[in-house]
Amino acid sequence: MIMDSNDRANLINYRLKQAKETISDVELLIENNRLRSAVNRIYYGMFYSLLALALANQFETSKHSQLIGHFQNYYSFS
Repeated sequence: MIMDSNDRANLINYRLKQAKETISDVELLIENNRLRSAVNRIYYGMFYSLLALALANQFETSKHSQLIGHFQNYYSFS
């Protein structure tokens, strides 16, 4: 599916908002000694942030492995 620039911008903003909300949940989880859940929320907060970054680079996916591969290929420092 080809997205126009307005739809892309809206989806990027949505993913960033989703990431911020997810990461803000971490404080509550840590305060309640829910460390495994906190790690899970941190992971998903980063996942949503990377989805936004990938969208900004015209890359669309919902698959974790594809997103990680894109990040490694696009931002490889070696």
